[in-house]
Amino acid sequence: MPETILINPNMEICKSATNVEKGLVFGWFSIIEKDGKPVVDKQGDVIDSETLENAAYDFVLNARVSGEMHVNKNVGQLIESMYFSKEKQDALGIDLKKIGWWGGFQINDPEVKKKIKKGIYPSFSIEGIGTREEIK
Repeated sequence: MPETILINPNMEICKSATNVEKGLVFGWFSIIEKDGKPVVDKQGDVIDSETLENAAYDFVLNARVSGEMHVNKNVGQLIESMYFSKEKQDALGIDLKKIGWWGGFQINDPEVKKKIKKGIYPSFSIEGIGTREEIK
């Protein structure tokens, strides 16, 4: 297995892009590579680029809603989504030193807005299902 780095899978909300009063929250939904090294999440999983990219597009096509703690659904709607693969970064002439999924939500639920503003929800957590395969 290549050298990996351990990172919290819950990506911080980007404070400089966020306007909680308007319900706008932005940040990394998932980072799978940083400084050329695969990221291992809290569950010990590594997500490959194609899998995360497909999940991002599926979410945009079929879901587009934010939940609260993976239960209270429809607290907000997706307003921004970009999967930053190495190829896309090259095409844009940028190098973020990471590969991952960036996005933003318009949060409409007033109680969730309050929790974000208070720092109770400082990050995103993506929900999904998958099949674990051992990396050799």
